[in-house]
Amino acid sequence: MTALIAIAVVVGIIVIIGLVLAGMYNGLIRARVRTREAWSGIDIQLKRRANLIPNLVETVRGYAAHERQTFENVTRARAMLQQAGTAAEAAQANNFLTQTLRSLFAVAEAYPELKANQNFLDLQNELSDIEEKIAYARQFYNRNVSVYNTRIQTVPNVVIANMFGFQRFEFFEAPEEAREVPEVSFAPPPAAPATPPTPAEPPPTSPSAPPEPPASPSEK
Repeated sequence: MTALIAIAVVVGIIVIIGLVLAGMYNGLIRARVRTREAWSGIDIQLKRRANLIPNLVETVRGYAAHERQTFENVTRARAMLQQAGTAAEAAQANNFLTQTLRSLFAVAEAYPELKANQNFLDLQNELSDIEEKIAYARQFYNRNVSVYNTRIQTVPNVVIANMFGFQRFEFFEAPEEAREVPEVSFAPPPAAPATPPTPAEPPPTSPSAPPEPPASPSEK
């Protein structure tokens, strides 16, 4: 009887430990799935952004065909973004693309007809909308990465993570200046303040003739 009780206790302990380990494993699986889903949100927006580039380049090229170096830089940055295999590579390529787009919009500033082109304006607005969505998706993804990476490195989850090969996720980082949406203001520059007219100087006055001396008594 005592042996049966001991066996039951051992089996119960094993079952409890198994359930705890299974719960930890399932928790890590859920965290990993959430992180991958968060990354898919960034990936979709990056692909949308890359798909806009050819139309944007062709629109600008129609007005500034001689800006070959700028077009090549934008095209190269787009190719880097499409070929990125990790979050770090995608972040680096996305930052480079942002810099090249700033150069492209700077070119547009010199062409009033281009700035008024409706297709160019539509592409710019859509690009700005995508940039905002990338920023929100980045925050959501990085929060999930932080939670997941912390879980797989802390006890007791680290035991399960090492046993089943859970790997850390990379953050999708961007410098502060690269997080700003590239914008070009098409509003006319403010007019310079009018300079008040300089008051006219009074005409020079000729010196008045000295008064005649009074007549002497001998002259009377």
